[in-house]
Amino acid sequence: MICSTQTTAPAHERGSSWEVFAAFLRLGLTSFGGPIAHLGYFHEEFVVRRRWLDETTYADLVALCQFLPGPASSQVGIAIGLSRAGYPGAFAAWLAFTSPSAFALILFGYGIGTFGKALDSGWLHGLKVAAVAVVAQAVLSMMRTLAPDRPRATLAVLAGCISLALPTTLGQIGAILAGGIFGLTALAATTAASHTALRHPVSRGAGIGALAVFFALLLGLPLLAVFFSAQPIKLFDAFYRAGSLVFGGGHVVLPLLQASVVPPGWVSNDAFLAGYGAAQAVPGPLFTFSAYLGTVMNQPPNGWVGAVLCLVAMFLPSFLLVIGALPFWEHLRRQPRARCALAGVNAAVVGLLLAALYRPVWLVGITTARDFGLACVAFLLLFMWERPPWLVVAVCAAISATLSAFTQ
Repeated sequence: MICSTQTTAPAHERGSSWEVFAAFLRLGLTSFGGPIAHLGYFHEEFVVRRRWLDETTYADLVALCQFLPGPASSQVGIAIGLSRAGYPGAFAAWLAFTSPSAFALILFGYGIGTFGKALDSGWLHGLKVAAVAVVAQAVLSMMRTLAPDRPRATLAVLAGCISLALPTTLGQIGAILAGGIFGLTALAATTAASHTALRHPVSRGAGIGALAVFFALLLGLPLLAVFFSAQPIKLFDAFYRAGSLVFGGGHVVLPLLQASVVPPGWVSNDAFLAGYGAAQAVPGPLFTFSAYLGTVMNQPPNGWVGAVLCLVAMFLPSFLLVIGALPFWEHLRRQPRARCALAGVNAAVVGLLLAALYRPVWLVGITTARDFGLACVAFLLLFMWERPPWLVVAVCAAISATLSAFTQ
């Protein structure tokens, strides 16, 4: 198999952080459909309409953020803001794009906390059923793009088996590392003939500092969580680690978060899956699911304080990685073996999502033949009729609530 690299030339223009905030706020309120759809919205807004970037610059930013762990669409937004208005622009882009969905999920979390018995209601069970269809579609689409051949498809299944056999963060990290090793050793590589540099306002010193902070937190937070039993440190560690180790987009963070918050009893499995279903019905990045989890924690910090803590911990790695990688991206993208390692990692990520489809999503969402039928309808709407996820989630909630009312 051959892994190829392709690079493009960027454009660079300065603007104001308020301009960036206004543009991204509109996208944060209207961008449904997941990270791939978000990248399409960004292209239309910033390449076609506003002309902040040209085609080649945008392609460079997308390539960089696909290479990094974390939410690719949010990282592209951070990079666009950084390119347009420096560090204030990066923060403005993230805040505007993230806050609408985070606020909606915090309100949903408060509703769950206030009406605890609603976890047994039909409409919330419909959210869990919808999650089955959404994750199944994500597995299928990611398999086609990230594991399209026999070696990578086999790797994906093996990674899923590892994750199911070792249902802990250690098992998931082991599967990802195995995928990277497989990519380095088993995938051939070629390099495109021409490379052009991506212009950006980040110095090498700033990049090194950002990467140093990233790794210091990634390695140091688990030690702090061991020596200091404070719950805020444990929460920040769990969500920072999830935001640091996830390749492949929002759906892939599901197994890492579930392994982090459900077994210790921080969040019940029912509340976890209900929130995941609700997250499909809001615009913006799926990583704002962390704000919901922070809200519904069974022990302090929870509520809006827990939401802010978990949200910041989840997205902080994206800031540090984008800022840290930009000065060195040109050198790294000249190394074809690095892309091949990422190809192996991406195949392993498909396996993690496949395992998550079974546990916890399927085991909790599909409890009767009626649930299975509703999940099939939801998958049909998503995959064949190409209806937006938020609409499918709403349909599942309404049908489940109606059926529950008639059978009580």
